[in-house]
Amino acid sequence: MRLSRRMLLPLVAGLMVPRLARAAQDPLEGARTLGDANAPVSVMEFYSLTCVHCADFQRETFPRIKHELIDTSKLRWIYEDFPLDRVALMAAMIARALPPDRYEPFVNALLETQDRWAFARGVNPTEELGKMAALAGLSNEAFNKVVADNSLRDWILKRQDDAVKKYGIDATPTFVFNGKAEKDHRESGAIDYEMFARAVAAAAG
Repeated sequence: MRLSRRMLLPLVAGLMVPRLARAAQDPLEGARTLGDANAPVSVMEFYSLTCVHCADFQRETFPRIKHELIDTSKLRWIYEDFPLDRVALMAAMIARALPPDRYEPFVNALLETQDRWAFARGVNPTEELGKMAALAGLSNEAFNKVVADNSLRDWILKRQDDAVKKYGIDATPTFVFNGKAEKDHRESGAIDYEMFARAVAAAAG
């Protein structure tokens, strides 16, 4: 999904007031990754949980990537929150409130059921996210706490703004590949497995 300045400005408005620094090792701000930390290539996926192209990629391409590249230690996957609207931002915050080993399954479930909790007519996204978070083991008290966590919200938005400046991210999903032969190579869109595998091979050298 293509990002516009009009979409981003309402999200980052809250960053105008400096926030208090979070603890250096705050678990909510830790990396969310899959695969071998020593894999020859890493890829950062900048994605939004309300992006239909991210959902398409997750459904059609990611399972093969996981099986053939991540599970075989050829690739390390790094999730990077890039919410395109307030619902996606809330969903990203909730996903981070879960234990790291539940992050990927929860994100997968959100992308696979996007049409039910994010876009269905008459549905309250907050209520639907609360139901899904409860199924993933997040208590109602913890859910309400994380939804109101302005510091986590601002941290996610600051990283999003940094990604725009550093990598020129202007669409989701966007993938930034890093390997021995190639650094910061970028591909955008719900690309197919063959194109993705070629980018991994080029980064590996």
